[in-house]
Amino acid sequence: MDKDKILYESCPVVYCMSKIGGKWKPIIIYLISVDLNRFGKLQRRIQGISKQMLTNQLREMEHDGILHRKVYPVVPPKVEYSLTDLGRSLLPIIYSMQKWGKVNK
Repeated sequence: MDKDKILYESCPVVYCMSKIGGKWKPIIIYLISVDLNRFGKLQRRIQGISKQMLTNQLREMEHDGILHRKVYPVVPPKVEYSLTDLGRSLLPIIYSMQKWGKVNK
């Protein structure tokens, strides 16, 4: 094997994109970082996302350790999302993407 080739499976950029890539995850991470942390608020703020897609993205990020989901024992149910330490470590990447987008839009 050519020693200069990058193995797709071991590439750190590929790993990062597997956790936060796609259309919705960077937006969700950003909005939660600015205290839009309830499902309904997120759905209203993200134009074009379905309830099912938002649910799937939140579950994936919770599973990956990026988000924490807190359920309050009240009726009707109240759920809030927050960034874990791992999730907060992604904010410089998200802010860099935001800055790049503003400059190059």
